[in-house]
Amino acid sequence: MPKQETANGLESLFVDGLKDIYYAEKKILKTLPKLSKAAQSEQLSAAFEKHRLETEDHVERLEQIFEQLGRAARGKTCPAIDGILEEGAEILEEYKDAPALDAGLVGAAQSVEHYEIARYGTLIAWAEQLGMKEALPLLRQTLKEEAAADEGLSALGEDDANARALQAA
Repeated sequence: MPKQETANGLESLFVDGLKDIYYAEKKILKTLPKLSKAAQSEQLSAAFEKHRLETEDHVERLEQIFEQLGRAARGKTCPAIDGILEEGAEILEEYKDAPALDAGLVGAAQSVEHYEIARYGTLIAWAEQLGMKEALPLLRQTLKEEAAADEGLSALGEDDANARALQAA
């Protein structure tokens, strides 16, 4: 168990980061079905659905970490993810039924993944410093899944969505 939390110390930063990513994961969980439904290609739709299922696991892992810390799982408004998701919603609206929609959705989804990858990487570094051995495998598994989702999105963009957008231009 970590040492007693000190105000404005590393553990406080860690807990704030957990709250931030918990909020983000819950928002993403609500957004992924919309992306899956809007995607023009079956492969992209399936990728969003697969990541929705993974995101449910991400939320559960975060809840386990909150439990390890003896805290209630609560989110903290994350303006960064709100802004990234708002940009994605704009793409969805502006490119609805357009050939470039899937390319735009891939790009928007990768912005989300890159934010999550950065956040989980930081949380892992802090958990290591704090000696939170039980939290580390949970955070590392999620980071691995986020990185795999990003790689899958890159492949879908390069192999399909970007070419379709270009051909229609």
